[in-house]
Amino acid sequence: MGDCVAKGAVKIIVERCKACGFCVEFCPTKVLALSSAFNSRGYHPPHVIAAEKCSGCDLCGMYCPDFAIFGFRLSRPKEPGNAS
Repeated sequence: MGDCVAKGAVKIIVERCKACGFCVEFCPTKVLALSSAFNSRGYHPPHVIAAEKCSGCDLCGMYCPDFAIFGFRLSRPKEPGNAS
């Protein structure tokens, strides 16, 4: 199926979120959307809608004023015969 594998992931701390939408707006690969569900403070936190597109760039985390989200790169297994 080619190289269409997730290279990154997103961790969302739902209770810290105040639904500003910066993470959704600035995600270059459009991985996130604001949820219709509420957190305990009455805000709509983001949720992942396209996990396979995440590159782990962490722009979501850099723009989040509440440190409620962060992206990270997933480590890839080394390929046989690749000495690095």
